[in-house]
Amino acid sequence: MLQAVIADSHWAIILILLPLAAAVLCFLYARAANIIGVMTLSALVLSVAALGWQIRETGVYHHAIGGWEAPLGIGLYADGLSLLMLTITAVAGLGISIYATSYFKQQDAARFWPLWLLLLASLNALYLSADIFNLYITLELVGLAAVALAALTGGRDALAGAMRYLLATLLGSLAYLLGVALLYHGFGSVDIAILATQAEPVPVLWVAFGLMGAGLALKMALVPLHFWLPATHASAAAPVSALLSALVIKGAFYILLRLWLEIFAPHSGGAETLLGLLGSAAVIWGSLQALRQTRLKLLIAYSTVAQLGYLFIAFPLSTMAGAAVWSAAGYLALSHALAKAAMFLAAGNLMRFGGHDRIADLDRVVQRLPLTAGAFALAGVSIIGLPPSGGFVGKWLLLEAALTQGRWELVVVIILGSLLAAAYVFKVLGRAFTQAPVCQKARAVPARMEWAALLLACGAILLGFLAPFILPLMDIGDPFSASGVQP
Repeated sequence: MLQAVIADSHWAIILILLPLAAAVLCFLYARAANIIGVMTLSALVLSVAALGWQIRETGVYHHAIGGWEAPLGIGLYADGLSLLMLTITAVAGLGISIYATSYFKQQDAARFWPLWLLLLASLNALYLSADIFNLYITLELVGLAAVALAALTGGRDALAGAMRYLLATLLGSLAYLLGVALLYHGFGSVDIAILATQAEPVPVLWVAFGLMGAGLALKMALVPLHFWLPATHASAAAPVSALLSALVIKGAFYILLRLWLEIFAPHSGGAETLLGLLGSAAVIWGSLQALRQTRLKLLIAYSTVAQLGYLFIAFPLSTMAGAAVWSAAGYLALSHALAKAAMFLAAGNLMRFGGHDRIADLDRVVQRLPLTAGAFALAGVSIIGLPPSGGFVGKWLLLEAALTQGRWELVVVIILGSLLAAAYVFKVLGRAFTQAPVCQKARAVPARMEWAALLLACGAILLGFLAPFILPLMDIGDPFSASGVQP
């Protein structure tokens, strides 16, 4: 009976409507927002699990809203790649939400929860959309909600960072929309499956890819378009920084990857080489900038810039080992989401504890906040790529592909990026054991905030043991072939 209910339910629709309804409830009943929010995220984790079981048993999920098929109607689609992104959002989102219940005061919580749940509904809709215009709509909703969250703390720095983010996300959306218009004008459809069959190597296709790729790279803060990310993270609240780094930028990457796999890869004209160069530059430049920082949140922000570069290194490697390389990139995205969320939440704990995030003045946090220090250390293990973490699995698979193909320049970048990551992680941990020159009065940190960061970091480590179970789920629907989305 239960299996029949799971198999016949439209979990994709639930994943969109549930957080949207919860956002309205949090707005109307602000005093109960914490309870509503955590219950919603818990239900979403179960719903993603049910959707995963459904598509594992019955194959890819496809639903035409209102019974109208493409090109007239709006379709929802879920395969292994969609499931991976939905899982990242639900699991990391639950940890961030539990943390937020103790982080925000009542007045700030009343603003945080409706915006966060709206962003969550938009992300889920993005991962389930089957046409490029709906991807634009959902991407725009994600960006607007994220900008509002970035400005949540108020103050000059927060508003300046949010304004910079707003201008970047609007410019990125405009470039993406121009690409959508060109594809529609050139091929008469916005449905991904139809475009996959009709796309031809003509100038309109290449210009559209250039515009869409540039817009999405801006939203992802890919070097050299990363100017907005450090300032936004430095002034945002800790849960907001965590969801921006762990979840929001993954939405833009998902769109780029989906469009690449379905439409542009067969007609790339060597674009994968350029993407690989940008990814390599991001790994090195972001890591070097992280090493130079004196504030913890800025260090973690530049680490995000660096770690995103690994996802783009997969593009040139995928030409000879597509499915294996993209599985590695997907696993890196999953482990990065958990580890980076844990790092930002740990930074939030340290700011609550000492009133600052200056690395030189951490003042024996290993003895005074052992759970927070442990969370940062475990998250750092995954960011560096040490076994047995999920980051190790993803980086090892990328390194193996680069060695097999004789791409020694990428081998050097992958190894050097891990060494630099170790340097900036140990830069923080080294200060965590020492006493600050000036002792400062400390504030208590709620246990819930410490445990939320630690559990997310433990999740990033646990992923190293779950690879045999998770990697096959990514292959459902064969998303990493030349034509994964089927009409």
